Amino acid sequence: MNSANEWQTTLPEFLLEAEMLLAKSEECLSHLHLIRNDSDAIDCMKASLAKLAEKAEGLALQAISEFSRHLQCLIANAVNPMQLHDQALDALHDCLTLLAWQLELIDTRTGELALDESEQTTLIATVTLQIPQKDFGNKPQSRLHHTV
Repeated sequence: MNSANEWQTTLPEFLLEAEMLLAKSEECLSHLHLIRNDSDAIDCMKASLAKLAEKAEGLALQAISEFSRHLQCLIANAVNPMQLHDQALDALHDCLTLLAWQLELIDTRTGELALDESEQTTLIATVTLQIPQKDFGNKPQSRLHHTV
C-alpha cells in the first residue's frame, strides 16, 4: 500500500487530473446526446476513461481503475458505438457519477477507498444490457500448431 507521505503529494495531483478526465467524459456524453454518431466524442470518452484507469492503477486504486477500464472496454467493444441510445448514455452517466463520488471517498491520509462494489457491479450490468457487445465467440480462431 502507499505510504502516508507519498499520498500527501500524489493524491491531490491525481484527484485534480481525475476530476478533469471525468468532466471531459461528461462533456462527451452531453455531446453524444445531441449528436449520436460523433466518433470524436466516443474516442475522447474512451481515451479519458483509459487514462483515468491507468492513473488510478498507478496509485493502487484498484476499484476505480477496474471500473474505469471496464467502462472503456464496454464502449470499445460495442456492436455499434456510433448509435448509443438515451438509456445507454444515461447508464454511462450514472457510472461517471459513481466514479466522481468514489473519488470523494478516498481517504486522503491512507489513499484507501472502502466501498461496497455492488453498486459498480449493478451499473456495469446495466451498461452491458444497454450497449450490446460484439460477439467474439463466433469468430474463427487461428490454431497454433505445435511441433514436438
